[in-house]
This record gives sequence, structure tokens and C-alpha cells, in this order.
Amino acid sequence: MDDTTTASPRIASRETTDVESLGLATAAAAVRNGDITSESYTAALLQRARALAELNAFITIDEAAVLAAARNADKSRAAGLAAPLLGVPLGVKDSYLTKGLPTSLGVEGLAHFVPREDADAVRAIKGAGALVFGKNNLVEMSYGLTGHNARYGQVKNPHAPDRVSGGSSSGSAASVAAGLVPASLGGDTVGSIRVPASFCGVVGFKPTTGRWPRDGVAPISHTLDTTGVFARMVEDCILLDQVMTDELAAASTDSGGLKGARLAFAPRQFLDLVDSEIETRFREVVRRLQDAGAEIVEVDFGDDFNALVQTATWGIFAHETMAAISEFLRRHDIPTTFEAIYEGLKPQLRQAWGHIVLPGGAGATSAEAYHMALDVSRPEIKRRLDRAFVSHGALVILQPTTPCTAPLIEEQATVNIAGREVSYLALANHTVSASSVGLPGISLPVGLSRTGLPIGLELDAPSGSDRRLLSLARGIEGILGDKWSAI
Repeated sequence: MDDTTTASPRIASRETTDVESLGLATAAAAVRNGDITSESYTAALLQRARALAELNAFITIDEAAVLAAARNADKSRAAGLAAPLLGVPLGVKDSYLTKGLPTSLGVEGLAHFVPREDADAVRAIKGAGALVFGKNNLVEMSYGLTGHNARYGQVKNPHAPDRVSGGSSSGSAASVAAGLVPASLGGDTVGSIRVPASFCGVVGFKPTTGRWPRDGVAPISHTLDTTGVFARMVEDCILLDQVMTDELAAASTDSGGLKGARLAFAPRQFLDLVDSEIETRFREVVRRLQDAGAEIVEVDFGDDFNALVQTATWGIFAHETMAAISEFLRRHDIPTTFEAIYEGLKPQLRQAWGHIVLPGGAGATSAEAYHMALDVSRPEIKRRLDRAFVSHGALVILQPTTPCTAPLIEEQATVNIAGREVSYLALANHTVSASSVGLPGISLPVGLSRTGLPIGLELDAPSGSDRRLLSLARGIEGILGDKWSAI
């Protein structure tokens, strides 16, 4: 990172809050109202990013450029410009194209690639006045759940640096948890927002697939990929959702009260393989929601539900990867090929791609199995989930976001859950069901384990009910209270 200037004494004297703890909506209001300047806020975040560089949360920060953008935002405010995110720096996962700022996709071969265009989502936040603070570290090509990157380093969990951050949007989650930025854009295919949100103790929102713009973001699967956000509070996700969907005038004023709200949970499916401490906290949360007036209904999706979801979703995930990446590289004139990316992957990932992604791989999904997953399995999964929403009248399905807290970095290939050694892919056991049929989902922090590691609660809702989900999540957040603190 480049050196930067600090805020002037006059500006610093106006600071009335710990800027590193500001949420997105609060920071935007503070800049808009003149309580802080964008320049002083940005300078404070840059100083913090330098101090916590060992987290490896960012690959690129152009300090001079972001400070210049902050000064321009202050001039625009002085000239009377009002924009919802004016002068607020956001992190952006390094899978998003950013005009004039390197975009690596997490691989060595694109370390110096500078796009000539912004991803649509980046264009949207810039249009709302936000600044791109920097590009967040990620798993190579977004293919992983723990935050390990051979080229750019392991992203460390701000709550415990010997623990994983989760992935693939690893740096995005860690940067918000560590107070480096108030929010960051990420991506979620089978859990890449919700898993790291749970591990790092922040809010992670995955909209209904297709609700937020995806063009200009390196893909894995056109069926499953979703852009989304990490933030400190649900209200920050609501603000970003309004920006991304251009629906500012229709902002919800629903308080998200729980009295009479029907919420479902499926213990046979989502409490089958979880650490005891995770289950205990989840049941405590359910009781608190009941005490607040919610009606809790127990549902069962069937003996074969988890196997059905896993087989269909991972099959689609792997089958679509090669074509999706190849088309992305071609459409956006990115100076590499799928084959070059494959050859440059770390050994473990190259082996995995050779097994499940390349058409001749021993574990590759056949065309017949792929179409079976799309045309038979996905409709069946949706039918069973709809039973909770329609037949039982549930607004959301509740579950622990992850079956365990963040594993140790040195034990990330095979993790221990409920006394069993299982593949790290099990970290997405709960998030994959919403991904399989494109449902919106949000992970809320609900406190810390005995060893100080965050625990997450996931809420999944019917397709297209994002606003109602966010409103309900805000209500639950208020009932559960402030269950976490910035590092």
C-alpha cells in the first residue's frame, strides 16, 4: 500500500465517534450531515488497514487514489450533491472488475491485470457516491470455503488469527469484522458469503439469485452465482439492496416485529451434524424468538433431502465452471485463458479441477446427470422447501449458518465437526440448500463460543421475498441485541 496523509488537526477535532466501528448507513449519514469528512474517515480506515495488514484481507489498496476520491466526495457534498453512499469507502472482492484498479481473481497470472470497465455492481455503488477502498483477498477463482490463497496468503480471522476466515469471500468478511471498511461486496455460489460471515461475526446477505447485478464478476456457475454484501448491521444490507435494485423510493418501513411471525426449522436436516455448542446456541436463539412472540414450527424435508441437495448443487457447480469462466474471459477481454488459469492453480485446487471440472475428469458430472439436477432435482428441492413456506406458512427457515466455529488454519483441509473428521466442504452443509434453488439468505451473528469464536444464524426465505427477509432479520437483530463487537 502507498503512504498516505493523515487527517488535519481541524478535521480530526470534529471526529466524535470511533470511525472504525461505524456501519455503512451510519457512516453515510455522518458524511452527509457533515459530522465527519470523507477524507478524515478514509484516512483513519487506511491507517487501520496498515496496522492490521497481517490479516491479508486486501490484495490491493491504492491509497493515493482512494484519498483523492474522498477529497472529491467532500467537494461534491460542499457543492450540494446528495447521494446515498457519498464519500463512504467500501471493500470489493477481487473477483469484481474494477476500472483502473488491478483485478486478480485470486490467481498469479492476473496479478497485474487492470480492467477498462467496472462490474455492474461496482458501477452501482460508485453511482451512489461510494469509494472503492480496495480489492479484498479471496480463494483462487472463488473455489474454496476456508480463505486460503497460495499467491496472496491465507486470510486470517480477526477474532483469532490462527483460525480461518471462511471463503471464498474471505477478505471481504475479515475486512468488515476488523473494522477496515463498513461493508464489502462479496459473492456466493454455495455459501461463500454466509460461511465467512458466520466465522467472522458479521452480517452476510445473499439476495435472491439474479436480484443484484452479476455482470463483470468472475463466475463459477450461472445457475447458482449471486453477488451480495458483508456489513455490520442489517440496515446496511437494506441500504445496499436499495442501491443495487434502484428501489430507493420504495424503502420498507416495516419494523420487523416478531409477534405472530411463523418461523420454521428442520432439526433432522440442519442439526444432524453440528457441534454441541452450535446446537445449544441455536436452540437458545429459537427460545428467545419464541419469547418475543414468534411462532416456531418444526418441519422435516425428508430422509434424502441433504443427499439430494448436495448431489444436485455440487454437480451443477462443477459442471458449469469451465464454460462460465471461459465465456467471462472472452466477453471482458481478460488476457488469459481457462487453460492457463488451470495450469497456474495451487496443486490441491488443480487436482480438484482435474477431477470434477474438466470434462474428462473421473468425478465430472455427465450431461445427463447435469440435466437431471436442473430439471428433476432442483424442482423437487424447491417443492420441499416451499412446503415450509406455503403449507406451514413460515416466513423463513432458521438454521445454524455453519455446523462449527472457524477451524484452525492448520486443520482446514479436514475439519472436526461433532467429533467426526469430515471434508471442509461440510462447512457449506447448511448454506447449500438456499443456493440450490436461488433463495435469499442472510447470516446474523448471534454471539461467541466459549473460546471467543463467532456463531452465525441463517435465515432463508422464499425467492423474491428479499425485502421481507431483511425486515425480519432487522427485527431479530434487535431482539437478540448486540452480540458481537469489532476487533
